[in-house]
Amino acid sequence: MFPVTRGKEAMTMSIVVAYDSVFGNTEEIAKAVAGALPADVIVAKADRVDAAMLAQATVLVIGSPTHGGRPTEAVKGLLGRVNEDKAKGLKVASFDTRIPGRFPKIFGYAADRIAADLTAKGAVMVLPPEPFYVKGRNGPLKDGELEHAAEWARKLIQ
Repeated sequence: MFPVTRGKEAMTMSIVVAYDSVFGNTEEIAKAVAGALPADVIVAKADRVDAAMLAQATVLVIGSPTHGGRPTEAVKGLLGRVNEDKAKGLKVASFDTRIPGRFPKIFGYAADRIAADLTAKGAVMVLPPEPFYVKGRNGPLKDGELEHAAEWARKLIQ
C-alpha cells in the first residue's frame, strides 16, 4: 500500500492489476501499468487473484484481450468473484488489447464489458475503459503502446 495525497488529506491505496493474456500482449500492458505506479502494486493473472487480494484492494484494474468482443474466461471468472459487497464503491478501471477497427459495432470490446459488469455491481470507474492495440491477432503490440499504458496508469492516482 502507498499513501496518496489529495489536498490536505492523505489516504492509503492498494492497487491490484489483474489480467489475462493469450499471446503475452495484455500481460505486457498490465506490467507496464503496474510499473508506472508506486512500488506496492499487486499484479497477477486473473485466475490467481484471490479473496485476500480483492479484500485489500482500494483500486482494481482489470485487463483482458478482446476475443469475440468479450474478455477471456479467466477474466469472466474474476468478475464473478467480485461480488456486490466488495464492488460497492470500489474504484476500478479496465483495459483491453485489440486489433484496430475489427468489428467494433458488431461485437464490442472486452474493456467495455468489464466496466459494465463492475459498475452494475456498484463499482466506480476512475477512468474510462482503455484500448491498447496490437498489430495482428497474435501481436505484437503497436509501437508506443507500453508508453501509452504507463501514461494511462499515472492517471489512476491523480
